[in-house]
Amino acid sequence: MRAHSPDPQHIGTRDDPHVQARRARHRPLLLHSMALFREIFEIVFAHRDVETVVEVGVESGAVSGMYAELGASTVYCVEPSPTDGLRATLAGNEALQLVTTPSPRAFAELPVADLYVLDGDHNYATVRRELEWILAHAPEATVVCHDLLWPCSRRDLYYQPSTLPPEDRKPASTDGPTVWHDELTPAGFVGMGAFTSSTRAGGDRNGVLTAVEDVLREFGDDPWHLELVPAIFGMGVLVRCASSDCSSLMRDLRPYSGSRLLAAMEDNRIALYTRVLQLQHEAVAHARDADRMADTISAQCREIERLQAGRAHPRIRHERGGRLREETVHLAGALQRAVRGMWRRSSGR
Repeated sequence: MRAHSPDPQHIGTRDDPHVQARRARHRPLLLHSMALFREIFEIVFAHRDVETVVEVGVESGAVSGMYAELGASTVYCVEPSPTDGLRATLAGNEALQLVTTPSPRAFAELPVADLYVLDGDHNYATVRRELEWILAHAPEATVVCHDLLWPCSRRDLYYQPSTLPPEDRKPASTDGPTVWHDELTPAGFVGMGAFTSSTRAGGDRNGVLTAVEDVLREFGDDPWHLELVPAIFGMGVLVRCASSDCSSLMRDLRPYSGSRLLAAMEDNRIALYTRVLQLQHEAVAHARDADRMADTISAQCREIERLQAGRAHPRIRHERGGRLREETVHLAGALQRAVRGMWRRSSGR
């Protein structure tokens, strides 16, 4: 039997050993795009007749084009606040139709789709309403949900400004979650003004996966099946169990959804990423402290010069200058220690 040879374009060759490294350094540090799940969508399209797609959460429009490449004739791109760049991207592909009505209200205005991709607001209230409409009005559709794992599985995220009524929002904070402890922290996965996170994780009516579980329970008389791929914040594929191709689709998805390797890599990815966020936060704090100390040293040096050039009694000038020199030396030493600490943290030593 001939052994399988890895593709040199992915791993490199003896003459060009840096192929993988070049590819890695051009990847963004935070992987989040649905485009990374292309091979999962290829399986869905291979098993299901997908002519029409409704996509909630459009990103740059590149993922929308992927659905058209895989065979969809029409992709409705639901984006209430499109940028000029997104408008231009969608206008360049006649299969892509921009919809500015927010979901789930947009669903009733559109033809029933074969595939719904939900990657918009990552909170219980929104996802629940989206799924309730789809399962009730499009029972033959396939539904793909993103962000079913950390950090949104059991903790709501609210894009700002939020359009949700107060009763659908939990107390939230601009601080963000981290893998390293259960509470929110300014050194965690923060939105920088774009979103806030529920101050508490878990419990009822909190998080994307919780919404999916509750809706599937409601439709228990006409059950739907969920396969969850444990990678890049978690991707779920839902199909009605009575569909003729449900079993074969789920069988082909199971090598991904049941992969302990993928789950372990995702755990490691979010641990490393949130550690980087913590180091970045600490580096900024150290830099601010260093700037303040440098300003103080500069001011004290100017005061020493003023005293030395002034007309005060020599003994007074000597005493004041001595004290300031001692304080300046102390601050300069603290500044050096802070800079060395920043260097050690950034270099991993």
